[in-house]
Amino acid sequence: MDIGARLQRVRTARGLSQRELARRVGVTNSTISLIEQNKVSPSVSSLKKVLDGLPISLADFFTLDLDPGPPEQPFYAADELPDVGNNDIHYYLVGQHRPQRQMCILREVMPPGTDTGESMIEHEGEEGGVIVSGQVEVTVGAQVRVLGPGEAYYFESKVPHRFRNVGDTEAVIVSANTPATF
Repeated sequence: MDIGARLQRVRTARGLSQRELARRVGVTNSTISLIEQNKVSPSVSSLKKVLDGLPISLADFFTLDLDPGPPEQPFYAADELPDVGNNDIHYYLVGQHRPQRQMCILREVMPPGTDTGESMIEHEGEEGGVIVSGQVEVTVGAQVRVLGPGEAYYFESKVPHRFRNVGDTEAVIVSANTPATF
């Protein structure tokens, strides 16, 4: 996926210059330019920060061009879950086209050594998840813990947080957050 071209298309569709988006987000104009030229690949947390300036959710950003399909289907095959991730981490979204979706459910797949970025993530609402496989270091504020299969987390999403696969195998998490920020 060409993240840079997609960002440029969404930004211009909203009538914003690179300079205005950069001002809203608190980054330099050159940062937005480099992302749009695909000269830098933003982490999930950095991209979310940029998209908050538009505003558009990560899910909407990554699924703009997809066929909407049936809006209220209750069941989803694995190939019906769009990957709304960035770079190496895959976030497979459940119920993308559900009208007025109130929560976000994801199957997250993190290859060894991947993380959500240097910057901690912060957003409204609550977040929880269960580690299905692998070893994931979860940082919530000043608390850090490595969680393995069957272990879980739940916290207020306003608290800065990040995730990192510290194992040597792929990590899989099933997570949910509300309100739906993805």
